[in-house]
Amino acid sequence: MKIICIGRNYVDHIKELNNSIPDEPVLFLKPETSLLNPRLPFFIPSWSKDIHYETELVLRICKPGKNIEEKFAHRYFDQISVGIDFTARDVQTKLKEKGLPWEKAKAFDNAAAVGQFKDWSLIENKDKILFHLEKNGETVQKGDSSLMINNFGKIIEEASKYFTLKKGDYIFTGTPVGVGPVKFNDKLEAFLEGEKVLSFNIK
Repeated sequence: MKIICIGRNYVDHIKELNNSIPDEPVLFLKPETSLLNPRLPFFIPSWSKDIHYETELVLRICKPGKNIEEKFAHRYFDQISVGIDFTARDVQTKLKEKGLPWEKAKAFDNAAAVGQFKDWSLIENKDKILFHLEKNGETVQKGDSSLMINNFGKIIEEASKYFTLKKGDYIFTGTPVGVGPVKFNDKLEAFLEGEKVLSFNIK
């Protein structure tokens, strides 16, 4: 399986990092080894001093697809959850300054935490899905899918132009404003429509 990620998909988050609004979805990948074991904490890697959380809605692909039109995209995912795209911000900044790829900062081991999935059919308001992240019991990020620049259909259409989607693939759909650093002994808890779907500690 693979993890397809969307960057710069919320205007306020783009502004907080002083980036420009893209003309098309920004795509990058994480390998399967980026998945965090749900029974383990996230260990801060020794080579970074500035690891950030980025909370996102995550789709689970349910069947193979290629060159999928936006209007048919809903047929290709069946579950949704909340995940955290961990980013080594210090490493990313250096790579961006040199015009180099982001993989070292985004695709490292355990850099993708994914919560329990919920069937898409059980989501009542599919056009306005709310999610949030709590750090040590305090809400630090709030998301609303209606504020995405590219909706799920556009994301799947764009991604499937370049990558054949396979059953079991995940798509991280972008993070809203409010990203920030983690430190030793932090506790992160992610919620989908008010229901906790992910909880783990930082070590």
